[in-house]
Amino acid sequence: MTSPIRARAQIAAKISALGTYVPPRLLTNADLEKMVSTTDEWITTRVGIRERHIVDKGVATSDLAVEAAKKALAQRGMAASDLDAIIVGTVTPDMLFPSTACLVQHKLGAKGVWGFDLSAACSAFLYALQTGAQFVSTGAHQRVMVIGADVMSSIIDYTDRATCVIFGDGAGAAILEPAEDESVGLIDFIHEVDGAGGCFLHMPAGGSLHPASHETVDKKMHYVHQDGQQVFKFAVRKQTEVCEKLLSRNGFKGSDIDAFIPHQANLRIINATAERLGLSPDKVIINIDRYGNTTAGTIPLAMSTAIEEGKLKKGSLVLLGSVGAGFTVGATLLRWAY
Repeated sequence: MTSPIRARAQIAAKISALGTYVPPRLLTNADLEKMVSTTDEWITTRVGIRERHIVDKGVATSDLAVEAAKKALAQRGMAASDLDAIIVGTVTPDMLFPSTACLVQHKLGAKGVWGFDLSAACSAFLYALQTGAQFVSTGAHQRVMVIGADVMSSIIDYTDRATCVIFGDGAGAAILEPAEDESVGLIDFIHEVDGAGGCFLHMPAGGSLHPASHETVDKKMHYVHQDGQQVFKFAVRKQTEVCEKLLSRNGFKGSDIDAFIPHQANLRIINATAERLGLSPDKVIINIDRYGNTTAGTIPLAMSTAIEEGKLKKGSLVLLGSVGAGFTVGATLLRWAY
């Protein structure tokens, strides 16, 4: 589904604050060499990761989400109870119910605030961002907290070298508010899903089709299963396609972009997409080497990196892109607000 180009008479939403959090514990490539048949050279060459952050036992997705949310609220000088809604994008909820959004709301002390979870794997932050923006653009809400958070280590088989080298844990939270300045804010987006690709990246058990049982546990069906070749080919093609379409219909080309912030799944996917879009390397935000693939957390974490590197300033034209399990695809175009 695609959005119409926004009429300027409509309220635009802007990102007014950003907070991120990763657990302190590091899992390096050297550590993985002792756990599974792999090498630092193979990991850095194939996926571009040197280290990733992993939670300690007992730390859940809601815990990471709350820490990121607290930082965003502090940056904005806002109390949790000032929010109108909380949307949490995740594929690793603390439990199936209640929602992680409910747990985050309670832990933040956000009295009177409603919320819900959104499942779109690696595209979850972009999907949640646009969902939250619709509440703002219609005037239904003034302040929406959007969180992308995942504890991927909870669903990774650390004997499977095809997946265990890729993922890390992390979270990011953004506050959306009306953009009174028409020169900033979210401009347009494109989202797609292709359910035919669901079998190439999924967690087979744990839902109503295959509830937990001795059989599902023995067969390791509660872990991520991935066909890396299929995912790679689809990700490069579709991420480029939706980004090109989004830029074209808004009268831009790759050279107009100040910062491209892609989902951090694989360095080769990022570079291939950037090359096809005609983007210079200095405009492409990459931090996969430090964090790995944190699924819903990657884009806000990369936004934070862009800020640290001085590549996000008020009015910067920013392109966000993602491909995730589902398959889910997303692209967002915005003008940075601060």
